[in-house]
Amino acid sequence: MSKTRRLIIVIAVLAICFAFLYPSLQWYFWTPKEDQAIAVGSREQIREYSRRTAYSIVGDLKAKAAAGDTTDLSKEYPLEIQLAKKAYKDSGRPLPKVWNAESILGAYQNEKAIFDAIEAKYREKMLGLKSVHGRALQLGLDLAGGMSVVIQADFQDTAKRVGHELSAAEREDAINRALETLNNRIDQFGLSEPVIRRQGADQIYVEIPGTADPDRINSIIMGKGNLAFYIVDTDATTALRQYLMQNPLGVDEKTMTVAQPGIVPEGKIVRKVYTKDSYGLDEFTGEYMVLESTPGLDGSHIQSATVSVDSITGKPETNFVLDKEGGQIFYDLTSNNVGKTLAVVLDERIKSYAVIQEPIRESVRISGFSADEAQSLATLLRTAALPVTLSVVNQQAIGASLGEDAIRQGEKAIIIGLLAVFLFMFAYYKGAGVNATIAQIINLYIMLAVLSAFKLTLSLPSIAGFVLTIGMAVDANVVIFERIKEELRAGKSRKASIDAGFHKAFWAVMDSNITTIIAALFLAQLGSGTVQGFAMSLAIGNMTSLFTSLFVSRLIFDFETDVLHMKHVSIGWGIK
Repeated sequence: MSKTRRLIIVIAVLAICFAFLYPSLQWYFWTPKEDQAIAVGSREQIREYSRRTAYSIVGDLKAKAAAGDTTDLSKEYPLEIQLAKKAYKDSGRPLPKVWNAESILGAYQNEKAIFDAIEAKYREKMLGLKSVHGRALQLGLDLAGGMSVVIQADFQDTAKRVGHELSAAEREDAINRALETLNNRIDQFGLSEPVIRRQGADQIYVEIPGTADPDRINSIIMGKGNLAFYIVDTDATTALRQYLMQNPLGVDEKTMTVAQPGIVPEGKIVRKVYTKDSYGLDEFTGEYMVLESTPGLDGSHIQSATVSVDSITGKPETNFVLDKEGGQIFYDLTSNNVGKTLAVVLDERIKSYAVIQEPIRESVRISGFSADEAQSLATLLRTAALPVTLSVVNQQAIGASLGEDAIRQGEKAIIIGLLAVFLFMFAYYKGAGVNATIAQIINLYIMLAVLSAFKLTLSLPSIAGFVLTIGMAVDANVVIFERIKEELRAGKSRKASIDAGFHKAFWAVMDSNITTIIAALFLAQLGSGTVQGFAMSLAIGNMTSLFTSLFVSRLIFDFETDVLHMKHVSIGWGIK
């Protein structure tokens, strides 16, 4: 391979690695601790923080303006002044000379406008940081602290519910859908990347880093997520809306009953209509609907749900397929209610509704949503109800202080290991030892990037794998350097010795690393927990060390030959 191509490959790899590591750098080094604490919270907590902050700032500005305070607030409120500048420019007005409370408030038409602007800015900031945290390198339970939960799937109970013994394929589908359901629910903890994986044939292992409430975890993990389809009583809904226009507090929020008898007929229920707000949370639209008390179909009959695009209108639509029993129930329901409205209700909240145009059997199509809404609805239909009964069989908590100690010890072990390897390589191979050390530093950099790219978790065993990799990875450099020394002793020039050394050592290096990689991959596949974390980091370390030993190290030698015009190789005592 030509030197230019080798240089391009190395630069490209380093650039791609930086792109994957950038969120980690942004989160762990450039984000203040107080902002991290807010961003890892739930969306409800972020909403509360944003609104509370906006109320506080607006109140403070109003108080300063009322008191006639003309102090320049550029240092105290830089974010709010940035928003005010934009408001002035958008309205075509000149910017004030002094940014005091009055001039900041004067950028907006009313108090609500400035509140909305400030809240939106803090919302964007915290949700943006939450996204960064999701893309950053995640710390495992042993480093960040938190909780581990082992969940057991009860296939016998599920078999009784469906009326027959589950086949191997049905069990596999049930456990996979349960995994997907848990993944969709876990965001309520405020964690973007918890560890949720299968453990054996009938268990699910969940790791939740950070501080967590066991009762809250159990309630969310084990929640039923009831999804059902109800026929809407249009006449009663219209009557209820007319009544509420005159009596806004006419519905009891706790019991969902109407104060005036006769508005809602016997055998009907009242439910709220919700939509997603700017935080991605359910928000009450202010509308109520009157539904039949008994659902026409529940979500347990849904087998699959997807998003497609209408070939005529080009608009997204959500499609879901029912099982045989559910298909017949839904066909009878829609046949008898053509022209009526069908509401999709999740956990007593109306999530969407549409008019039934024609009888529908197994395959159901719902349109009228944006692409994001359609995708969300498909996910909701697919994962709303757990397909198998789950129970917690083991739950353990770990403190974050142990994780902090482990991180410090891991950092110390890596630094000491790297220094020890550098001292040995420099003492034995002189200048070539520096070459090998640079390659190992880049090797660690690429390993971290790979962990981040594949959303793998950095745990204490992973750090152990890193430390072991530092010692093992230089064996490739040792083999290459010894081959170069043999060529130099034979009287060849620097360039010829380096070319021959890398060529002759290539397969020896490949064979030794490939066998270790195979062993590590088998260990990662067959092992679990700490063994799996160690094996994955060891496998990644060996793969990346192949690249640094054969590409990066060679590039350094070529740089010394072609750019620095070195004639001799500093590769050991007595070698010239």
